[in-house]
Amino acid sequence: MTSLIALGTLNLSRNQLRGNIPSTIGNLHQLETLDLSHNRLSGQIPQSYSSLSLLAHVNLSFNNLAGRIPSGNQLQTLEDSSIYEGNPLLCGVPLSTKCPGDETRHFPCSDEGDNKDDDDNGKLWLYVSITLGFITGFWGVCGTLIVKKSWRYAYFRFFDGMKDKVALAIALKQNSLKRLQQYNRILKFTQKVPNKLQLLIY
Repeated sequence: MTSLIALGTLNLSRNQLRGNIPSTIGNLHQLETLDLSHNRLSGQIPQSYSSLSLLAHVNLSFNNLAGRIPSGNQLQTLEDSSIYEGNPLLCGVPLSTKCPGDETRHFPCSDEGDNKDDDDNGKLWLYVSITLGFITGFWGVCGTLIVKKSWRYAYFRFFDGMKDKVALAIALKQNSLKRLQQYNRILKFTQKVPNKLQLLIY
């Protein structure tokens, strides 16, 4: 039956079927509806069951199936636990029954927690690095000036020289502005004098 790869619907419910679900059921790639409920099927659900990517309606209830329910692909969307009810030995999502070892399994949420811890540690080391860099730079300069007199004198001489140069530049700039203002006043005055002379002549 599993060689009917174009099969879209398979309903064998209430037929008193016995045995295991064929491991080749995953070959039915076009299967959209699967109903094997109310039979006497036993054993585990084959892992190939998870490769039925078009599966939309499933009913495996009231059999004697056991073990972990396969997950992945289209099965992630089939969250109705009634699909598997009446199989007391089944475990795993979407049933509330946990499988042995689930307590120690690592789920994505724990990975997110680990990533958050890594981010927090990264930020902590960033702040520590900035603080150490500031302390090292500050004391590298100030400590050297305190310990070495020659460097300290050279440092202050440098800033004194810079201060004098800045003061001289400001004074020269102010002087040039004053001279420019005086020149503008003289120019305006000389422009007004000929006009007054012309008025006196007339």
